[in-house]
Amino acid sequence: MNVEEIIKTNQSMPLPKRTLIHMALVANKIDEEIATVLKPFDISIQQFNVLRILRGQNGKPANLSTINERMVTKMSNTTRLVDKLISKDFVNRTVCLKNRRKVEIVITEGGLNMLNKIDGILFEAEKRILKNFAEAELHELNELLNKF
Repeated sequence: MNVEEIIKTNQSMPLPKRTLIHMALVANKIDEEIATVLKPFDISIQQFNVLRILRGQNGKPANLSTINERMVTKMSNTTRLVDKLISKDFVNRTVCLKNRRKVEIVITEGGLNMLNKIDGILFEAEKRILKNFAEAELHELNELLNKF
């Protein structure tokens, strides 16, 4: 991916600026690829992220705060995401019997089934996205990204 070619400039950029633009372009490309995979399932990347978080709870309920802090992309509209997943019968929301101020969210069988359908297709997309990297390069890239 050539940054200057994509943003259509002939000007030399300072390395820090070029690096940040490059990272933003890569993030957008990854999001586009994943959104394309999820589109036939009528599910957004953020909704998919919520479902994966809830699946990781292994049947234990989560509250909105837990979901929000585990989101890859932090957002203030977690309630709306959960509402959309409820309307698709992918999650259930109930009021905690012990603490009526606490709302508990669990993934449904339908949500688990949806994730199972997506898992294999997403795995293939991830392989396509990273096809130009050797395993050692991926380890090195992750070490570099850990510096953030």
